[in-house]
Amino acid sequence: MGKIKVIIADDSDFVRDGMRIILDVDEEFEVLGCAANGREAIRLAEETAPDVFLMDIQMPAMDGIEATKYIVEHGLGKVLILTTFDDDELVQKALSNGANGYLIKNHTPEHLKQMIKSVCSGAGVMEETMLSNMAKQHSEPSAGFDGAGYTARELEVVRAVAEGLSNKEIAEKLFISEGTVKNYITTILAKENLSHRTALAVYYLTGKKQG
Repeated sequence: MGKIKVIIADDSDFVRDGMRIILDVDEEFEVLGCAANGREAIRLAEETAPDVFLMDIQMPAMDGIEATKYIVEHGLGKVLILTTFDDDELVQKALSNGANGYLIKNHTPEHLKQMIKSVCSGAGVMEETMLSNMAKQHSEPSAGFDGAGYTARELEVVRAVAEGLSNKEIAEKLFISEGTVKNYITTILAKENLSHRTALAVYYLTGKKQG
């Protein structure tokens, strides 16, 4: 596998330079360029074809939420949102626009690299505390979530996944085995044509599918 090509979009010179240094010293990554806003990130992407964007949310000219929408609609790459703001409303907007992950900026270099790899490979990543907060605020599924084809037990499993519970925790909560939980999740993901549990949680909470 070749290097993961990355574009860094953040209005802070310090953040951009720091992330570039972290990634430039690792042979698995190639930083194609840095942008101070979403518009610059899109222009860079159209010239260089990145795999993953590291995208700040609050930027001038075009913020990360608007840029993510354009990037996803035009197939320019996958988006990992980075922010210092633990704002659930912004989380939902970014995910609804197709962001593949959302992380607070208090990460270690190794954690950041792992999350980029996960997003590049098609997995969704999100801070567990954010997923939990979103689930607490939305006890009912989003209007965009279609639960008509589910059994009552399957809906319980989906709701538990959206709460950020592990297979073990779901098993304990529903009084079933971990293997049964895993089977349920596999069946549900296939039914919705989703590739991972974070995408299922996002679909339940926002009504949007990430694939």
